[in-house]
Amino acid sequence: MILSDKRILEEMEQGSIIIEPFRRECLGTNSYDVHLGKHLATYRDRVLDAKLHNEVVAFEIPKDGFVLQPNTLYLGVTQEYTETHLHVPFLEGKSSTGRLGIDIHATAGKGDVGFCNTWTLEISCTQPVKVYTGMPIGQLIYFVVEGEIETFYNTKDNAKYNVPSTRPVESMMWKNVF
Repeated sequence: MILSDKRILEEMEQGSIIIEPFRRECLGTNSYDVHLGKHLATYRDRVLDAKLHNEVVAFEIPKDGFVLQPNTLYLGVTQEYTETHLHVPFLEGKSSTGRLGIDIHATAGKGDVGFCNTWTLEISCTQPVKVYTGMPIGQLIYFVVEGEIETFYNTKDNAKYNVPSTRPVESMMWKNVF
């Protein structure tokens, strides 16, 4: 089941969902709109290696916007910091974002129960498109969990994306053993 607007508000009042900053006008019928933060990053090298720590070049979106280019992966970040202690959060693009040819995640649309951070976005586009800090970029949807949680994400020793950040976080695949 997906939480309704009223249920999201109830869960926020109880502290099981935290959204900062929270703006009431961003609450949809069964979702919450999130916005593009001011930081973007691209990988330094064109060829990435899953076994290596691939370095990123970070920059701020200028006030007059930044033109995303096709065939480039941009790492972005939401302005909103979120915590989800009893539900599974999903981040999806807004239809208006998709209609501009912008994808906001390659595969990482689901968070884990216990995820406490901003959301790193894996942004790509089909044609050049100008983006701006603060523009609506996606929406969070919360799903009910069936059963008890044994280990919350924010308590896992091996969680790779647990350090709170206001900047996009590059892939930590290199920390895996394979």
